[in-house]
Amino acid sequence: MAQQQLLLLPAPSRAFSKPLPSQSTTLASLSLRQHISVSAAARRGLLRCGMKRSGLVAELEIAKDKQPQSRRANGIFWILLLNFGIYVADHMFQIREIKALYLYHALPTWYQFVTSTFCHANWNHLSSNLFFVYIFGKLVEEEEGNFALWMSYILTGAGANLISWLVLPTSSVSLGASGAVFGLFTISVLVKMSWDWRKILEVLILGQFVVDKVMEAARATTITGQSFQVNNIAHVSGALIGAALVFLVSRIPFSSNDDSPKTTKESK
Repeated sequence: MAQQQLLLLPAPSRAFSKPLPSQSTTLASLSLRQHISVSAAARRGLLRCGMKRSGLVAELEIAKDKQPQSRRANGIFWILLLNFGIYVADHMFQIREIKALYLYHALPTWYQFVTSTFCHANWNHLSSNLFFVYIFGKLVEEEEGNFALWMSYILTGAGANLISWLVLPTSSVSLGASGAVFGLFTISVLVKMSWDWRKILEVLILGQFVVDKVMEAARATTITGQSFQVNNIAHVSGALIGAALVFLVSRIPFSSNDDSPKTTKESK
């Protein structure tokens, strides 16, 4: 009887139970891993770039907030409007009460030393004065502020009228803004003055020309009898009072907390 022989082979090991990956599958998996790593790195780079950009924007906004903002010149337009309004009420509507604002040297009232600086004899008188009030007043307001502009206009104009009242005959009547014009001109020059040789050269070259032109155009009118006369005393007085104001303000001691006007303006 034939014997049946069985050939017993060892069972295949588990290491070879899974099919070996092909070369194409290996390359695909490697490229997928590289793509994932590159994408993650790109996302991290974009995130860092976004953080840096947002930080830069924040720094720019902070720096913008810290920059001193230039003053808006509003006070000078109110001064011009007040001068123009009084002229219209006086010469167009012929309101008699406006005449009480003139400075009558024979029997002055205290407020006339101020109100007469807003009154003018005719259109040429008004337009020439307001032209220089706007130029020099705007410079003073941008440098020192609204309050300083009003105080400079009133003090120099009223001071010029006071000196004119002391010097001119009692039959005179004074009106006009040129005392304030020369005061604002002096203040606008002195507050920007420095010991820089270029600034000094500009003043020496242009100063005489500007003064001559202002003297020709800006007019402080004095009515003596029936004639209109240019009040040069008001011109010189306004300029001297403006210089005195700048000197007095510069001598005011400020506290150690940096409360000076210039420091306050730079810190805003």
